[in-house]
Amino acid sequence: MKKNILVIPGDGIGPEVTAWGKAVLTEIAELSGHEFTFDEGLMGHAAIEAEGNPLPDETLEKARRSDAILFGAVGHALYDNDPSLKVRPEQGLLKIRKELGLYANLRPILLFDELLEASSIKSSILKGTDILFFRELTGDVYFGEKQRSEDRNTASDLMIYHKYEVERIAHKAFEAAMQRGRKLCSVDKANVLESSRLWRETVQEVAKSYPEVETVHMFVDNAAMQLIKDPKQFDVVLTANLFGDILTDEASQIAGSMGMLASASVGDGTGFFEPIHGSAHDIAGKNIANPLASILSVALMLEISFGLKEEAQLIISAIDQVLKEGYRTADIADKNTSASHLLGTAEMGGLVLKFIKQKSTTN
Repeated sequence: MKKNILVIPGDGIGPEVTAWGKAVLTEIAELSGHEFTFDEGLMGHAAIEAEGNPLPDETLEKARRSDAILFGAVGHALYDNDPSLKVRPEQGLLKIRKELGLYANLRPILLFDELLEASSIKSSILKGTDILFFRELTGDVYFGEKQRSEDRNTASDLMIYHKYEVERIAHKAFEAAMQRGRKLCSVDKANVLESSRLWRETVQEVAKSYPEVETVHMFVDNAAMQLIKDPKQFDVVLTANLFGDILTDEASQIAGSMGMLASASVGDGTGFFEPIHGSAHDIAGKNIANPLASILSVALMLEISFGLKEEAQLIISAIDQVLKEGYRTADIADKNTSASHLLGTAEMGGLVLKFIKQKSTTN
């Protein structure tokens, strides 16, 4: 198999973690006889500094020509501290999603038993949790019309959805549910929001095409509570852009750390794969970021974009072995982690590579 992969390191810890994602892809190609070629592009604060544009045309063209994209993170404290800045790193991320038609964000909450104690939630509640979130990406308040009054005292963001936007992601979520536990929970706020009433009506219509799937509807505030109270009740969760952004960050506590969560943004063409953590500038360049979410994003890429399920499972198995042997980065360490097993970014990435090689040989 020959595939062209665009790597967009981005900002903060992005370059550190994507370097290990790329290294794993290179290793998988060598072990499995595939040919992965790599290109690189700028996006976010790094692109603003270099070209004054959070998503340069060159990067967008490279993205369109690629078979898949591995991305790091965007963001910088400079913009957090000055909301008046018109050009912002996140604009690049929103634009590339729109330009590539990436309307569905898949966020698996994959729980490794070895990290049960890393979460602030009781292990008895967490054990056995396996959730796949589908977050809509091209509508909602992120893309609706934004206004600010002349006196700067009033602001509004239009929460807007078109029926076709809900239909296409609903079909993807139901198709995934058919391959999993055949349970789907659609999350909205239909008791208050007209856009949510359109969402619920549309999901109900799509559900008729999947009679084998048990479909329930839940208000977002209740869903936020239920995720902590009883996460095992969920299988596939389908929700809108804003609600999905918040709920999946909440769900990161189930996995123990944002440093363990991968994501895929997909449409009908090139897929975009990234860890859900931010740019974390406060730890950038210190060799303490967790690379496992980026490596798990690579596993998603191999399975979703390239259909390489065995290679994806090889990566997950190697990470599982790393955790079983007690190795941790700082964000997932606990009182039982010895100093010799507390690893930096490079050491953790290197250990995963080592176990991938070992498991490939034994298999």
